[in-house]
Amino acid sequence: MINEYAQDIRRKLHMHPETGLYLPKTLELVRDELSKIGVDYTEEYGKGCIVAVVNPEKTNYTIGIRADMDAVPITEENDVPYKSCEDGKMHACGHDAHTAIALSVLKELNEIKDQISCRVKFFFQSGEEGYAGAKYMVEDGAADDVDCIVALHVDALCPVGTIKLCAGPQNANSDAFVLEFFGKTAHVARQEEGVDANMAAIRAYTAIEFMLAKEVSYQDVALFNAGEIHGGTAHNNISDYCRLNCTLRTWESKTENRLIENIQKISGLTAKMCGAEAKFTLKTHYPVLVNDDVISERLKNSATKIIGTENIHDKIRGTGGEDFAFFANLKPACMFRLGVRNKKEGIVFNSHNPKFDVDENALDIGIRIFKQFVFDNMNNKSDAHKHG
Repeated sequence: MINEYAQDIRRKLHMHPETGLYLPKTLELVRDELSKIGVDYTEEYGKGCIVAVVNPEKTNYTIGIRADMDAVPITEENDVPYKSCEDGKMHACGHDAHTAIALSVLKELNEIKDQISCRVKFFFQSGEEGYAGAKYMVEDGAADDVDCIVALHVDALCPVGTIKLCAGPQNANSDAFVLEFFGKTAHVARQEEGVDANMAAIRAYTAIEFMLAKEVSYQDVALFNAGEIHGGTAHNNISDYCRLNCTLRTWESKTENRLIENIQKISGLTAKMCGAEAKFTLKTHYPVLVNDDVISERLKNSATKIIGTENIHDKIRGTGGEDFAFFANLKPACMFRLGVRNKKEGIVFNSHNPKFDVDENALDIGIRIFKQFVFDNMNNKSDAHKHG
């Protein structure tokens, strides 16, 4: 079933995606909707974020619902009426759907707030895609007064009408870092006068890959990738600078720490061997997202009332990064995966793909699961009545 309000919000957001921590158009839309709904909000937490509360006076129990709002730097290739109007930016990870679902839940709960015996706090967050927006909200105390917090993420590998959920760890440590190599420029005809930063970077990259292949146990999970490499300014010059933008994904913190230390050593020693210098800069660190056992079971029970137990599947732990982990490190939390795949409609492409899209029938399912969770847990009980 299509929830027209959620669909309208999602499409407006989809047409005007914004990346990072600065989301002026997105924030304007959320502000306008909250004002229409009649719910007070604040922007004092985090960077470019909004917090709104239904039933602020009912402090006996507080349920948090988080929605990330930012897009990714991808040019959309879909031919749809709501195609991105911003070249090089696209909601290819479904955060437009997350925000539309959260606003819809807030709107519907506020209409029946007298029936709700707890406070419900909504976190509209910027900068999930590599900027650790959740970290700033948590550091500012946005979630200090919640008793539990839940979230969802759309999943294009999961059919619409189903969800995936797992208790315990569900993703990886995610580290984004920069390796810089500094050499000395010279004309290629007099290469002996220069120090090739590109060569130092390539040698270091190769050495890191060898280290991962030979020094990581088969029982560990460790993924390294240099997704961007920038070096040199002309074909006939020795490059004096090369930068690698990298990521490392691990399941175990001890493995993460050891590999980061090794990467720094390899980069420094390789650069020195080439006559260059190296610098390591950690940009962001996302810890493992751990779904609380109790909240996961409660969320599963609520989802069962909406879609049936046969449509709830176990999620296999992956290597994706997710900054909702900062909330989950603070309070009991759970994130589930909302199925948005529809093979008949050609909605089959995974996130971060220029052809990514969602079956908008899934929006109402996400809304109903969140609402059910609130009604099931508003008295801090898991056996509350079913609410349609």
